Amino acid sequence: MALGGPYFGRVGEVSSNDRTAYLPETAEATEVSRLAPEFTGSDEIPAIVVITSEEQIDSPAVEQIAASIEALRDLEAVGEEISPPIPSEDSLAVQAFVPLDPDADLGEATHAIEDSLAQDLPAGLDAHVTGPAGFSADLGDAFAGIDGLLLAVALAAVLVILILVYRSPLLPLIVLSTSVSALCVALLIIWHLADAGALLLSGQTQGILFILVIGAATDYSLLYVARYRDELRRLRGRAEATRAALRGTLEPVLASGGTVIAGLLCLLLSDLKSNSALGPVAAIGIAVAMAAALTFLPAVLLLCGRAAFWPRRPRHEPDADESAELAGHGGWGRVAAAVQRRPRPLWILTAVLLGLACLGVTQLQASGVAQSELVLTESSARDGQVALGEHFPAGAGSPVQVITAQEDLEETAEQLLAQDGIDAVTVASADSPSGSAEVTAEGIRPAGPPGAPVPEPTAVDGQVLLQGTLTEAPDSAAAEETVRALRADLAADGPAALVGGVTATAIDTNDASVHDRALIIPIVLAVILVILMLLLRAILAPVLLIATTVLSFGTAMGISALLFDHVLGFPGADPAVPLFGFVFLVALGIDYNIFLMTRVREEALRHGTADGVVRGLAVTGGVITSAGLVLAATFAALGVIPILFLAQLAVIVALGVLLDTFVVRTLLVPALVLDLGKVVWWPSRLWREGAR
Repeated sequence: MALGGPYFGRVGEVSSNDRTAYLPETAEATEVSRLAPEFTGSDEIPAIVVITSEEQIDSPAVEQIAASIEALRDLEAVGEEISPPIPSEDSLAVQAFVPLDPDADLGEATHAIEDSLAQDLPAGLDAHVTGPAGFSADLGDAFAGIDGLLLAVALAAVLVILILVYRSPLLPLIVLSTSVSALCVALLIIWHLADAGALLLSGQTQGILFILVIGAATDYSLLYVARYRDELRRLRGRAEATRAALRGTLEPVLASGGTVIAGLLCLLLSDLKSNSALGPVAAIGIAVAMAAALTFLPAVLLLCGRAAFWPRRPRHEPDADESAELAGHGGWGRVAAAVQRRPRPLWILTAVLLGLACLGVTQLQASGVAQSELVLTESSARDGQVALGEHFPAGAGSPVQVITAQEDLEETAEQLLAQDGIDAVTVASADSPSGSAEVTAEGIRPAGPPGAPVPEPTAVDGQVLLQGTLTEAPDSAAAEETVRALRADLAADGPAALVGGVTATAIDTNDASVHDRALIIPIVLAVILVILMLLLRAILAPVLLIATTVLSFGTAMGISALLFDHVLGFPGADPAVPLFGFVFLVALGIDYNIFLMTRVREEALRHGTADGVVRGLAVTGGVITSAGLVLAATFAALGVIPILFLAQLAVIVALGVLLDTFVVRTLLVPALVLDLGKVVWWPSRLWREGAR
């Protein structure tokens, strides 16, 4: 804690929320983003200032606005090339382009612009900062609570659950300190790797890491504490109980954590760096969580002994028979007996109900959402974009960027001008005072009165940069259609060209996400299936466990889709939402089946499959339920960060974990195994020799 604690507030130093930084190197938008600064001579990020009024803005007011805009030069992050105010045709709005230093804190810079304008502008004028800088600032503000609020909510939720589970003042604090210690060590490792450039971090990766480590470390700790308490009843000495508890916990924890790590590392196959970066970051978190639960926690409990459980200290009862042990698990023994009475009707009914809930997946709209919809709270950038669209071409400030050969300039410009969604076309030109020259069907227009010289396009390695102003907002579906049509026309019969910009970045990101989803989901299933086969030494049981977990995922997605559309009113979902939901639910959801089935197999070797299921469910029921509640609560805590992606992931994973805990692991899997009998262990020795 002493070493890793200081890094809680420093992770933001090595994080980036720039979407182009996460695209594949070969994506068109990535190449354009890399090459464009060579034509403009700057890599500054544009902030679009939109000033509106309910009454017409006259010339004196425009002059006052110009003075206020000019005063922005005194701000630290503002560049030199501020545009003059541009009045709208209806005279109800004015816009200006303010370049910002890409290395500056965009949130602070944007707020400084807003504060300066609020002081300088005359009454009756409203100012908003939108465009790439404005939306980046919104994201930064939304992630601002990730170090404090998210962690506080997650830890508070876990502490409440632990107090209810253990009814002890000391034990919850020991378990929670294990989880916090794991997070400190994970942050220490990840910060140094990210600082060295070995890992790529974003705000959402940071949030998921916090939740994953706290939830997983607590789950593994719950499993160890339950086994340690049982061993303290059976054995007198603390050291003996510790050794026995570690022997009984080591296999399921390593199997569970190893399965999660294997599933997460499949994300390395992703084209999107944001996805592939999450894999190793989260895998490190899980590995540290396992290590903490198997080293730090046993050491602390060894020191505390039975006192850790005060006031419900486990008594040494070496003569207690197994029936008394089962009776000690109370309600879960009765649940196991109820499942045993009618297993076939139970698993069929459960599977049918879960299958019906899966139908809600058809309502899921995971084709991407507008950049302006990513933040769920009030947004000045979103308000500014709305105002921009009402008075100007909505795509002003975030144009389509096209890089083409200099000799193909006219032909490429014709392709741009032919698009219905393009309002105007310019070419980068150092000769023009504004840095660009307008291009029409007749060619490049003079930069000034009639007779003025025609600016020469800026050429870099024989290429030029064209920019097309979109008629619709750059993050709208209409803008995406325009860019896709432009790319298709250029590919079909146009010159060779690269198409980039804000809209193209969103398109390339969504396309890469769809590709990742189709590639990674089957690989995750195959990897986890192999691990389960090695763990259970069988083929049929792992296949059934995978099938039930996938059914649980489908149910969670179906119910979540209905909630998103009809209750929460979300505008859609990122294509990565189903992928992340799948990886976390399948990798984490299989945990509970591993906890259950490793104990069932252990009991089946001594008592036969039927009794093994009953005993395994009775003994693990309490700890798995507690673990499920903890994990669901920690993922639900992601909802306090007002980012659409994280809010949706919180709903899907929390709901899926609860389904796994209370339905799949409690009813479906035990009933299915009881109905099939020892055949589930095919082709292992337990199938050949074990009792039904």
